[in-house]
Amino acid sequence: MIKVKHLYHSYSNDNKYAIKDLNFEIKKGEIFGFLGPSGAGKSTTQNILVGILQLQQGEVEVAGYNIKHIKNEMFNKIGMSFEQSNLYSKMSAFENLDFYRKLFDVETRDPNDMIKLVGLEGKENIKAGKYSKGMKHRLTFARSMINNPQMWFLDEPTTGLDPAISSQIKDIIKKENEKGVTIFLTTHNMYIADELCDRVAFIVDGKIRLIDSPKALKLKYGEKLVEVEYFKDGELIKDSFSTVFKDQKDKLIDVINKYEILTMHTKEASLEEIFIKVTGRGLV
Repeated sequence: MIKVKHLYHSYSNDNKYAIKDLNFEIKKGEIFGFLGPSGAGKSTTQNILVGILQLQQGEVEVAGYNIKHIKNEMFNKIGMSFEQSNLYSKMSAFENLDFYRKLFDVETRDPNDMIKLVGLEGKENIKAGKYSKGMKHRLTFARSMINNPQMWFLDEPTTGLDPAISSQIKDIIKKENEKGVTIFLTTHNMYIADELCDRVAFIVDGKIRLIDSPKALKLKYGEKLVEVEYFKDGELIKDSFSTVFKDQKDKLIDVINKYEILTMHTKEASLEEIFIKVTGRGLV
């Protein structure tokens, strides 16, 4: 669904690139996470893929279309939900969706169904300008689905949402993916990436550091720990032991044999911890 070769982009004439020599492919039906801190090049890349930014250098193909020669038909096949909502503030939620669906040359979904899907029923006649940030985010998310896209671009889809709504949005993403929808997800939230993505790319300073599945990354870079709470001389001690190194294993066995164990469980390295290990950078 997406092919990117030797992609570069600069916002100036001094050869300083926002993204540098990006190369990746996304298969049909895949959820691909594009992960990195603010300023890493996530939005620049996404904006090129959807035609907001002009292609300067490299080759990009989206849904079978060459981005260098964008055709209107491409937009019938893609959906976009960005972190910054760009709704018509003087239109109601229903009017926003009804207006947007008329821009397409393909069969679209019922605006009322989309409003209900994201939990905005009963608020469909309120002007979008009076919506809270989270409600605007949900409406933008609903709008991105209205043309039944084959390729779906999502930028921080759960940002600013409470846990219940966030869970609902993730369920919608999973269900759409089960229908065969390909998803390009940009985020700095490693937890949602770990839960949803088939593969992820780590991008820092405009360069992709690696691409792999979350599971493979954990096997390659992660270190399983055993976390133990135990009493020692009447004091509650919390400690972690690696399962990789022999001396750590020996210490764990020693603690188990000597002290009263309160709790003990294994902990797998998080995607965020692996990101920091691989890139040397945090996600803020």
